[in-house]
Amino acid sequence: MLFTVYPPLSLIRDALKGSRVRVFLVGGALRDHYLGRRGTDLDFAVDKDAIALSRRLARRLKGAFVLLDRAHGSARVVKKMDGQVWTFDFTDWRGDSIQKDLSLRDFTINALAMDVLAKDTQALTILEVKGSRQDLKAGVVRMVTSKVFEDDPLRLLRAFTLQATLGFKIDGKTQVQIKKDAHLIPQVATERIRDEIFKVLTSPRAHGALSAMDKIGLLPQVIPQVTVMYGVLQGGYHHLDVWQHSLEVVCQMEKLVEEVGNNERIRVYLDQPVGGGHSRLALLKMAALLHDIGKPETRRKEEGRMTFHTHEHAGERITRQVAKQLKLSVKERFFLEDAVRMHLRPGYLSNFKRPSEKAIFRYFRDTKDEAVSLAILGLADQAATRGALTTRAKHGHHAKICRMLIKRYFELKDQKPQLRLLTGNDLIKVLKLKPSELFGKILSAVEEAAALGKIKTKAEALTLARQMIRK
Repeated sequence: MLFTVYPPLSLIRDALKGSRVRVFLVGGALRDHYLGRRGTDLDFAVDKDAIALSRRLARRLKGAFVLLDRAHGSARVVKKMDGQVWTFDFTDWRGDSIQKDLSLRDFTINALAMDVLAKDTQALTILEVKGSRQDLKAGVVRMVTSKVFEDDPLRLLRAFTLQATLGFKIDGKTQVQIKKDAHLIPQVATERIRDEIFKVLTSPRAHGALSAMDKIGLLPQVIPQVTVMYGVLQGGYHHLDVWQHSLEVVCQMEKLVEEVGNNERIRVYLDQPVGGGHSRLALLKMAALLHDIGKPETRRKEEGRMTFHTHEHAGERITRQVAKQLKLSVKERFFLEDAVRMHLRPGYLSNFKRPSEKAIFRYFRDTKDEAVSLAILGLADQAATRGALTTRAKHGHHAKICRMLIKRYFELKDQKPQLRLLTGNDLIKVLKLKPSELFGKILSAVEEAAALGKIKTKAEALTLARQMIRK
């Protein structure tokens, strides 16, 4: 029963008893109930005065009131219950009845409603538009009418969010209409577009949704920079052009994540938010999509073969544009820029049969907490590279190096941090140096030498510093 699955419904029902309003639970909560899922966001359609009702409910529940849209009569109540944060969105009916409101919703699987204040809670009736429950059972995303995307172009993206999060298929007529209306997406606020894209990236089926969005012409409307990769051939090591390779890297990354699903440390690491509320994994999939975006600009033919020298730096610059365009947080933008710029680093280490400890130290020094992110990106990148010049041995060695880096990262995390043998104060007081660029070089050299076991005492650190000063 819904009142058991969603305990706040009983609170809302009790708080609104005696109100001269009609309140219906609509959309996602009912859809998810049919699918055996449960979230903490509930949407309600109200026949009138949704904003005033929300204010009154917030006071009674001792929750927070948030005005969403005065023009369309929409407000939110936020309430923490039993350690969970619930959000209740109330919006005025569109039309003169709940049935009319449902007919103006986006997709049939969301066009469901239940009267929250019905007298008999044991015999609740679920209202729907024609085919709602049938499409839920069949796993189909179908537009309610052909006008739904004109009413709110964000729905163009939401179709693919539902495909990605639920594993549903978008029906043929809906796909045709999305293709026809794709040009409308720039009308949508950037923040709404960004949030919808990251819902796709957060799901375990991002590759399929992104590929479908691209095929239908919607993805280039959202991230126009990706079109430079279309049809750009790469040479003998690759079996796909730059763009298809990038999509395949997302696919391979999702396979890798599924494989390591039982590794709690990696799972927790990937689920961590980076800075703007988006998880490391979601951002890593975006980095996979953009990691080779600098290749078209740097493509050259040298001695009969194709080269892409410094494409990582060109890619970093373009990635910065994409991140700013999507209004990502500064930390998220830095994450993407660093991932694109350094995505070749695991490959550089795999060029050696046994990378030196110095090279491994410098990898961890430079990548810091994203050492595992880059190793996972490296694994996915290599798995998506299957041209005639690649070999099973090369693939195996590269994978071995990347997995070693992941293992080593967590081992280093478990160790107690080493005390610094030398500080800036030592350079000033003992060696009588003035702050300069040499400071950083000396401290970095001392840290590296200590990590490699070449020096163990402060006296040895000072000796190394004096040697560097004399050079």
